[in-house]
Amino acid sequence: MIAKQYTIKLPADYDMEIIRRRVRDRGSVFDDWPGLKFKAYLISEASAGATANRYAPFYVWHDTAGTNEFLYGDGFAGIGSSFGRPLIEHWIGLGMRIAGGARPRSATREDVLVHDREDLAAVRERELTRLESAGDAYAAVVALDPYRWQLVRFALWSMPVGELGNLPGVTAYEVLHLSE
Repeated sequence: MIAKQYTIKLPADYDMEIIRRRVRDRGSVFDDWPGLKFKAYLISEASAGATANRYAPFYVWHDTAGTNEFLYGDGFAGIGSSFGRPLIEHWIGLGMRIAGGARPRSATREDVLVHDREDLAAVRERELTRLESAGDAYAAVVALDPYRWQLVRFALWSMPVGELGNLPGVTAYEVLHLSE
């Protein structure tokens, strides 16, 4: 499993309806994309209390074949032509839990530093145990960036972003569409 996310920071006065329309018009293209477990089309809006306007899709791929087809094909070319080529964060998947349920309306991302002296097997075990107790999440993913030694904890929730509350160190997003 490979997790990826790119974040496009948009101007404070950017009309976020442009992104909403883009996702409405093009989002279903990924509904049956080969090798894709899911793609969450995410935004954050300054007008809704976020620190900035952002378009930040989050992907979970089964393997590199699907992600390569996207990256080197028309899928990613559209992003590049509209916004320029963004940097893509990527992580090696440690685990995923999909409970399903009501359509996800929000998402959270938490970055967690893995300290030098932490036993990596213990970190993995801790995160897998935490993943199993993800509560009411529609889906939860934990993955590792071994370059920065940083974990990403990503979850999809059925509640609106405004109901998530203030979660220190956590970035919250609105889910516009989920391709599975």
